[in-house]
Amino acid sequence: MKIITWNCNGAFRKKYHALAPLAADLLIIQECEDPSRSTAGYKEWAGDYLWLGESKNKGLGVFPRNGNTVQKLDWHGEFTIPGLRSASRSITWQTNELRLFLPFTVNHTITALAVWTKGKEDQAFGYMGQLWKYLQIHHSNLSKERTILIGDFNSNTRWDKPDRWWSHSDTVAELERLGLRSLYHHCSNENAGKESQPTLFLHRKQENPYHIDYAFLSADLLGAADIEVGRYEDWISLSDHMPLVVSFVS
Repeated sequence: MKIITWNCNGAFRKKYHALAPLAADLLIIQECEDPSRSTAGYKEWAGDYLWLGESKNKGLGVFPRNGNTVQKLDWHGEFTIPGLRSASRSITWQTNELRLFLPFTVNHTITALAVWTKGKEDQAFGYMGQLWKYLQIHHSNLSKERTILIGDFNSNTRWDKPDRWWSHSDTVAELERLGLRSLYHHCSNENAGKESQPTLFLHRKQENPYHIDYAFLSADLLGAADIEVGRYEDWISLSDHMPLVVSFVS
């Protein structure tokens, strides 16, 4: 099984052909258009896809290839922080308030969560905080074998803040307690925050590298899995993000 996650930086209807040589079994694309409201060629290419977004032009898409199938999972729930002497609505949240997470199965045998975390400057639980909140509701859904969590997290341990228990490092530690580990760090033996292969070049400048896209796999998939990060010279004309190519025995 070969899965590719890529933030295409918009206009995916003009870019999907670039992924064909990689022969993926599944594509997870951030910042892509809703095929049902885009060009006829893109809609035909998309096939039996899944898509979630806040506008027709920028969303999170899942596109099966090579005869593989996907089925959306109906995950809903609510979580309240216990033990606080507060009546504030902010200590309770629901799945549909969090942005953007798309759970699904692959060939009815693999549980996957596609991720494109969102945030605002005035939002304390932005980006990785959104994932932390999601985990509080859906930890049981993600603690099983044959599970993948993959996408653009917009986060790195280098941006941890000491007074936030939903920091990148704390959230990664929680994922590990659920049995999910970053494939990149497993294969590279690099420390978090010291990644040698960037997945984002801010403003498409090579001197502004960041590692913010990830694939977390359950232990039963991790052992025989591999990962490759796209090269700057191959992809920068299309996006500020590099694709991650995840391969494992399915």
